[in-house]
Amino acid sequence: MDPQRCNTAETVRNQQKRPGDHRLAAVREALREHRRGLLLVAPGVVYLAIRFFGLLVLAWLSAANDESLSDNLGAWDGEWYLEIAEHDYGGVDPGMVDGFGNRYPETPLAFFPGYPLLVRLFGLLPGVSALGAAITVSLLCGVVAAYGLARLGKRIGGSEGTGLLLVVLFAAAPMSVVLSMAYSEALFCALSIWALIGVVERKWLLAGLCCAAAGLVRPTAAALIAVVGLAALIAIVRRRELWRPLLAMLLAPIGMLAYVGWVGLQTGKLGGYFELQQRGWSSAFDGGVRTTEFVVETLTADKSVLETFTAWIVLAALVLFVLCLRYRMPWPLVLFAAAVLVLDLGSDGLMYSKVRLMLPAFPLLVPVAIGLANRRTTTAVCTAVLLVCFGSWFGAYSLTAWPYAM
Repeated sequence: MDPQRCNTAETVRNQQKRPGDHRLAAVREALREHRRGLLLVAPGVVYLAIRFFGLLVLAWLSAANDESLSDNLGAWDGEWYLEIAEHDYGGVDPGMVDGFGNRYPETPLAFFPGYPLLVRLFGLLPGVSALGAAITVSLLCGVVAAYGLARLGKRIGGSEGTGLLLVVLFAAAPMSVVLSMAYSEALFCALSIWALIGVVERKWLLAGLCCAAAGLVRPTAAALIAVVGLAALIAIVRRRELWRPLLAMLLAPIGMLAYVGWVGLQTGKLGGYFELQQRGWSSAFDGGVRTTEFVVETLTADKSVLETFTAWIVLAALVLFVLCLRYRMPWPLVLFAAAVLVLDLGSDGLMYSKVRLMLPAFPLLVPVAIGLANRRTTTAVCTAVLLVCFGSWFGAYSLTAWPYAM
């Protein structure tokens, strides 16, 4: 057979296949673009969907207890934040009192200014109430946190699925109801997550700025400051980097030092902030003695359902921390989770707030996300749905049926 005729026939066949091949390639590219688009919006959509479900459960329990949904969304600490956002510290309603029913001139200073400031800025929009601005800020910050979690989950677990599951677990965590309320948790978690992303990815300016901002939101920023500062110091010593990690080390404590120092000037005492916390909310470090007593007493006596679940969630958090050590996660994440647990469980404040104050310890959820990502899809979905239902009920129940502070 003539080789030239064979080559000609092969060329004809290839030309005949090209139109179909082009169409198939175009379909594949369109599917890839569609998948990229879905992955781009998935963290925000998943987070908002779970929070919407949580609001539906809260509305149900609010109605069952003859309470207003809007009042519950701005309850407890939310009342303080809304008052500060609308009237500054000096204009807070004098009828508002601390955890012991007392009121002193410096009592409002127990609440950091970062979140109320954002609420005030959003409240400048036409037709937006203070409560509406507060909820909007919380939801937007939650979305920002979700994208950070998806990024960290993919980096640690190696897949987009792990990242999305981490978003689900965070949005459905017990007491995650505050992520939809006039509370500062969503803002603080978002700043903490992105500060730790900056540390893990060695984006030191991001880490320093987010940590400095977090220091204006919650006192738990002390844990973040310690992690960012230590990571920056190690980077300087081991990698011979200087200016960028040094800048992060200098920026990290600025926010918290500025506010605590300002409160010290207002009260005339260097430790004025910590003194008013102790006097007004009995929040002082005791090494975990009171928390241990609470857990033991709750599990050995006839207690309420919320107290019992709180005790078990505290124990579950400790187990998850051990798993974090076993999974060999990046040490800044593990150290941050440990520091949050120490600050929360090591204080003698309100026991019913322990679960809420553990929300920033999001690295504890990473082993669960990795474990679910390695299971069958049906197993992961069913487990996630169960956790969403429990977390939504727990937060709504604590806010409506439970008579004490969160």
